[in-house]
Amino acid sequence: MNDPKHRQDAPEAERNAANFIHPLIDEDNRSGRFGGRVHTRFPPEPNGYLHIGHAKSICLNFGLARRYGGQCNLRFDDTNPTREEGRFVEAIREDVRWLGFDWGGREYFASDYFGQLHDWAVELIRAGKAYVDDLSADAIREYRGTLSEPGRDSPYRNRTVEKNLDLFRRMRAGEFADGERVLRARIDMASGNLNLRDPVLYRILKAPHHRTGDTWCIYPMYDWAHGQSDSIEGVTHSICTLEFEDHRPLYDWFLDALGVHHPQQIEFARLNLTHTVLSKRKLLALVNNGHVAGWDDPRMPTLSGLRRRGVPPQSVHDFCERIGVARANSTVDIALFDHCVRDFMNRAAPRMMAVLRPLKVVIENYPEGRSEEMVAENNPEDPAAGTRTVSFSREIFIEREDFMEDPPKKYFRLAPGAEVRLKHAYIIRCEKVMKGAAGEVVEVLCRYDPESKSGQAQGGRKVKGTLHWVSAAHAVRAEVRLYEHLFTVENPGDEKAHPDFTACLNPRSLEVLTDCRVEPGLARANPGDRFQFLRMGYFAADRDSTEKAPVFNRTVTLRDTWAKIARKG
Repeated sequence: MNDPKHRQDAPEAERNAANFIHPLIDEDNRSGRFGGRVHTRFPPEPNGYLHIGHAKSICLNFGLARRYGGQCNLRFDDTNPTREEGRFVEAIREDVRWLGFDWGGREYFASDYFGQLHDWAVELIRAGKAYVDDLSADAIREYRGTLSEPGRDSPYRNRTVEKNLDLFRRMRAGEFADGERVLRARIDMASGNLNLRDPVLYRILKAPHHRTGDTWCIYPMYDWAHGQSDSIEGVTHSICTLEFEDHRPLYDWFLDALGVHHPQQIEFARLNLTHTVLSKRKLLALVNNGHVAGWDDPRMPTLSGLRRRGVPPQSVHDFCERIGVARANSTVDIALFDHCVRDFMNRAAPRMMAVLRPLKVVIENYPEGRSEEMVAENNPEDPAAGTRTVSFSREIFIEREDFMEDPPKKYFRLAPGAEVRLKHAYIIRCEKVMKGAAGEVVEVLCRYDPESKSGQAQGGRKVKGTLHWVSAAHAVRAEVRLYEHLFTVENPGDEKAHPDFTACLNPRSLEVLTDCRVEPGLARANPGDRFQFLRMGYFAADRDSTEKAPVFNRTVTLRDTWAKIARKG
């Protein structure tokens, strides 16, 4: 499923092989199940920001609806008021739109159905299929049994229907304290599936809800709200991640007990990515404990973090297409994700010159006070991108790492007596090195060959090294933030190997350079604008940018380890 050759333009049969859900829906449509309709939903809980794992689900659910001419709802499963906030709702909307999907006005909340869910719970009580239990949460866990031992009936399991109705009414009225009573389904305490051992439907929780305020003091559990919400909305295919496979019998039991529209639940493998944690609990800990600068920190795997780092949504789609949709859990190398980002950026990002660690070069035989405009291509991968002009003058900046006073063999950058070409400009030769009081190189004196200008007949003279540069007189000072993977180990989420996942944080995940010099045109970049800085990588303008002090985030480096792996394969 991780074959880099698996692309969106692959043959139809190849794409089907990468998504086991397509044949299942095709068969439903052939049989006439659901009347040929395909109606999916993306149901996030608004208790945090979405991450790259959610992107897989978003692309899958909205993609299935698009493929089959159906519909996809955006539904917020907001059943836990202690963890949910309105700001998460808006962030989720923004992320789904960023990926290019539109729910067409079909935005719903589980809280829209609190009244109906309550009435259905009363129906189960009347039918003898639910009861109010006084056991504590700890006692309920003890009575539930284990995988090898059956559970035991609660001493309150055989209350009369009338008593259960009265107690549930009083729970709803707020007469009892949090945790004092719950409503449970009466299913089978001896079932081999622990989820069917009288699961809790409602708990008392006297907390205000972000939408319903203080209207309710009892709230439905996720398992009770989820399937019934699907039914109310007319969903045909309820696509869930694999951890819900053991919950499917419960999903089916509720719907059958109520005799309502019954969607088909289908489970797929969630995304696991190397050098990343996708647990919302752990991401929240990173934010709350100050390990990152917020949910949209560019080191975070959240969609808002990826967006701020400059990742194009097209690359996320490409990544999700390449990894496919499978039933078996696996872990995807983050190098594949980086490859998808580079693949798009290489074709779409304009090239610019930026010097991140500047070293001044003075071209002694270039006239003082003179400058000229050099023609530079914007993107060799896109002929329609055209050209721009860059100013050249007597004093320029090059990368400090592009000069060595005592270089090794096969060093093709600038050194005493060595020649290099300046990209889009002239060939220069190092004549002298100026040093500071501590012996550090502070300036390099060079001479240029006036006949070697790029694009001219004489300018075709070959040298082995080509450097990027910026004119000292024209460049703009900028801040550049260099990001690396947040974790040093491949699987930081493995709690056995890494009980404290924060001990695996990469101390080099962020390096801030405040004295960079960039082409003046980059000062006009808008937040989110993407570029390739020649020889340095792909970058995007950050929201902290101003025209006088632009800020750029490194989206991804130029080095593509996945492409090398693919070629070897």
